[in-house]
Amino acid sequence: MCFGRWSEVVREKRRSKAGTTKGKGLIRKAADGIGGVLVFSFSSCEEGGGVDIVSGLTGSEDGLQSLASFAKILLPSLVRLLSENKEVSQPAAEALVNLSQNSNMASKMVTIGMVKTAMDLLYKPDTSITKLLVMLLVNLTQSDAGIASLLQTGDENVQGLYVMRLVRSFCRSSNESGDDSFEHVGSILVNISKNEAGRKILLDPKRGLLKQIIRQFDSSSPLRKKGVSGTIRNCCFEAENQLQNLLLVSEFLWPALLLPVAGHKIYTEQDTAKMPPELGTALSIDREPVDDPEIRIQTLEAIYLIVLQEAGRRALWSVNGPRILQIGYEDEEDPKVMEAYERIGSLLVQGGGTEESTAEATK
Repeated sequence: MCFGRWSEVVREKRRSKAGTTKGKGLIRKAADGIGGVLVFSFSSCEEGGGVDIVSGLTGSEDGLQSLASFAKILLPSLVRLLSENKEVSQPAAEALVNLSQNSNMASKMVTIGMVKTAMDLLYKPDTSITKLLVMLLVNLTQSDAGIASLLQTGDENVQGLYVMRLVRSFCRSSNESGDDSFEHVGSILVNISKNEAGRKILLDPKRGLLKQIIRQFDSSSPLRKKGVSGTIRNCCFEAENQLQNLLLVSEFLWPALLLPVAGHKIYTEQDTAKMPPELGTALSIDREPVDDPEIRIQTLEAIYLIVLQEAGRRALWSVNGPRILQIGYEDEEDPKVMEAYERIGSLLVQGGGTEESTAEATK
C-alpha cells in the first residue's frame, strides 16, 4: 500500500479552495513561480496561509511536479513545521504524505532523516498528527532505504526498537472509538516484512512481536486484518529456516490462517474433536466470514509456504488442517482463491503426509 493524495476529504478540501477557473489560475501561477512562493510561505508560516498554499499544491499532479524541483527548500521547511500547532502541522503533514508518493521525493525524505523525525514526533505527548505520521511512514517504507532506516540496521544497540514501539501502539490502540490512529501500522509491518532483516526482527522469539501482531487479526478493522495477514504471509517466507519460531505461536497462528478459509459451515463434532480448542470452538458456532478475497489468498499462501516443509505438513495435519481446507474449498467461489487452495492440496498429495503418519511422528 502507498498513500497517494492523503484522502478524498483532503482532495475535496483542495477543490473548494481552488475549484474555480480563477482559483486554478492562481495555483498554476503559484506553481510557475514556486521558488518565490516557498520563501514567502515559510517565512510567514505562523499565519498558516503559507503552508496551506503548499499543501494545496500537493493535491494536484501539476503541483507535485512543480514542488519536486524545490525539494531542498521545501522538505526541510515542511519538516520544521511539523512541530508547530495543529493549524500549521496538519497541512504540513498532509503535504509530506502527498509528496512521499513520489519515489524520488520519498528517497530524499529518508536521506534527511524523515523516518527518525516522524518516530520522534509520533510519541510526543501533545502530537495532533499521529495518523498522518503513520501514513507517511507507510510511504517511506516502500523503499529498502526507508525500511533500513525504520529497522535501525546501522546500530545493533537500538536495532528494532522503532518496530517494537510501533507494534506496541498497533496492539494497544483500537478502532472502536472511530479514530484508529495506528491502524495503518499494519501496512508498515507488511512493508518491512518484505525485507529479510525485517522478518528476522518480527520472528525473534525474544521480542515476541509476531504473537502480538497475529492477535490483531481478531480486530473488526479490515485494514488491520489485511495488514496482519500480509505480514504473516511475508514472515512465512522464512519457514525453511525459522519454522520452529513460527510454530512457537501456533496457538494463534493456525486460527489466523485457517479460520478465514474454513468456509461458512458449522463443523461436526467428529471434525472438531481432532482440532485444538482455539480452532474447534470457533468452528462449532456461527462466525463472521472473511469477505476480502485478498486476505483469504494471503492466508492460503502462508499455509503453502509452511507446508513446503515436512514439519510444517505434520503441524497442519496435527490440527486437522486438511479437513478445514477441504470444507473451505467446497464453499469457495472466487477462482483465484480456489487456485490457492488447489496449490496446497497438490502439495499435500505429493508430500505424502497423512493423519496417520503425523500421529506416528508425534508419538
